[in-house]
Amino acid sequence: IGGSGLDMRSKARTLPGPVKDPSELPKWNYDGSSTGQAPGSDSEVILYPQAIFKDPFRRGNNILVMCDAYTPAGEPIPTNKRHAAAKIFSDPSVAAEETWYGIEQEYTLLQKDIKWPVGWPVGGFPGPQGPYYCGVGADKAFGRDIVDSHYKACLYAGINVSGTNGEVMPGQWEFQVGPTVGIAAADQVWVARYILERITELAGVVLSLDPKPIPETLIQGFIPAGRIDTYLPHMKVGGIYRLNSFYGSNNKTLYRVAEPSVTITFSSSSVLSDLEDSSVCFPEDRFRFHGYEEFDAVCDLRGDLYDYVGHIKLVNGQVLNDSLVLDDAEIASSRRVLLHVQTHDGPVMKLYLWDKAASDFSGKFKASGGATSVILVTTLNPKRFGGVLTLSSMTSSWVFLDSDVQATRDYLTWLNSNMAVANRVAAEVVTKTETITIGELFSYMKQEAAKVAWFECIATVGDVVHGSGWYYIGCGECHTKATKGPTTLMCKKCGKSDIVGVARYLAKIYVYDNDDQACFVLLGDAGQELTGKKASELVDSYFEANENMGDDHLVPVPQALINTIGQTRKFIVNVSTHNLTGKTQSLTVTKVLIPEDPEIEGNVENVTVPDAHKTLQNGVAEDGPSTRFEESGGERVKRAADNVEAEDSKRAKCR
Repeated sequence: IGGSGLDMRSKARTLPGPVKDPSELPKWNYDGSSTGQAPGSDSEVILYPQAIFKDPFRRGNNILVMCDAYTPAGEPIPTNKRHAAAKIFSDPSVAAEETWYGIEQEYTLLQKDIKWPVGWPVGGFPGPQGPYYCGVGADKAFGRDIVDSHYKACLYAGINVSGTNGEVMPGQWEFQVGPTVGIAAADQVWVARYILERITELAGVVLSLDPKPIPETLIQGFIPAGRIDTYLPHMKVGGIYRLNSFYGSNNKTLYRVAEPSVTITFSSSSVLSDLEDSSVCFPEDRFRFHGYEEFDAVCDLRGDLYDYVGHIKLVNGQVLNDSLVLDDAEIASSRRVLLHVQTHDGPVMKLYLWDKAASDFSGKFKASGGATSVILVTTLNPKRFGGVLTLSSMTSSWVFLDSDVQATRDYLTWLNSNMAVANRVAAEVVTKTETITIGELFSYMKQEAAKVAWFECIATVGDVVHGSGWYYIGCGECHTKATKGPTTLMCKKCGKSDIVGVARYLAKIYVYDNDDQACFVLLGDAGQELTGKKASELVDSYFEANENMGDDHLVPVPQALINTIGQTRKFIVNVSTHNLTGKTQSLTVTKVLIPEDPEIEGNVENVTVPDAHKTLQNGVAEDGPSTRFEESGGERVKRAADNVEAEDSKRAKCR
């Protein structure tokens, strides 16, 4: 049985002669990392033979062997549920009771290519139940040849199959095993399942043991903004309602939360009624989980929103422990919580919780006394910041912790049994923001083992680079640098040919601390955090005061940026792939904070500041916005802003 607890695996082995008892069989092994039962660094899992059945496919002396799985040290792996059951049934007091079991197994046969039940119209639904249960006839019984073949094969194998019948839904059947004593009942059910899946494999259909086998009976709904106050106050989570007078529309691919291509939309005449005593039962939890690889594949596509479950490594840069206290004021001010999370032993990822998701997490975290370790967040938007995959919550996101839902309980069980595995950090990004000096930044960049990382660096603004663009025109939606079309601005990322451009910071400043100097690039919101002004406001103000200037005119560095000279700030800087590969040593600033230590500014007052204007004049590169900067060691290093070019800082369609 594989890592999901339902998938069945098998492999074949040649023996020197007939075998009648499991004790005569050798132990064997398999790669547990390929079944979700062991990490790749320690993947060997040992098979212990437990029960023998005649092989109905090869026949003769061939046998099927039911095995359970153990570590090389002889401990049952976490998914081995048989081991604990065998201990109970082998207890003399239990064995003396001779417990008998009869087990029913329902299953559904699905069409292979579309995963839709046999006997169902493609994409549609059958008639109401009634004629299908124990039904006979080509319009009522679908897949009987598979059912009969399975029945005969189980009897040949020595399984005590006591019967079979059609169920209430077309394509759904049932078989019964037993009465059988003790753990043999479970062994026989599992081998009967294996034989059934082998037969459906031969028949070209898919076996589903899921009690709700129809994929995505969930559909997306939409309440227009003007009707939210009319309907939403009357709805509650988990409620069941009847909706009359709605209309269906094609589902946009942007930020979908369900697979169907249509959306149910509330109209002005929609009537919503509460069904308090409804016998209709809906599954409470419907999650669409993605891991690192799946999120990475759909990053920045703004398509379907998937769910995540894993364990927490850091909360706002702090290691998870019982004494961790969240700062309510900081969360209220920033409207976010930053988590570093990991699924099993996969890569560590950043997960940003915003607004309601942040406050929900904070409340649940405090209620747990800081003992929370597992988190599940729904409808996440995967984005790449500084070349690193980051997950971000949406307004539709829900947050669940440790024991909130079955999925978190299942993961918590795994976590408690695999702490050594979970504590292995496969980080794609340095997970803790550290405060370091400029010199330490450059030293880190030279290390062979260095990764993309974010650091805090306290420095003083020495000068602002003049003579080149200090902003760029970005897409109003995704902030990607806009490109010029024949008559409009276009966004390659959004795929739109007519966008509204917005001026955003791309300004170079020289900074220094007690020992070193560097060139920082203020990108996007970081410029506003330093100056207190939006780039778009400064650009608009300039052109309003200089109406005779054309759109191609290079806007000079604004006074708001010049006024930052002499200010000491805490800069969150990104050491990017470009820095690590030596393409540039200009460091991108993603956030600017006021230092907490009031003495910091005084500590750097007596530092000798190099003449940045002279340095710039001596080292201007031919490509304009790139500059050359004199390092303390005398080495000239070419510096350029990462990812976004500043040459075309034009006003066109800027707001």
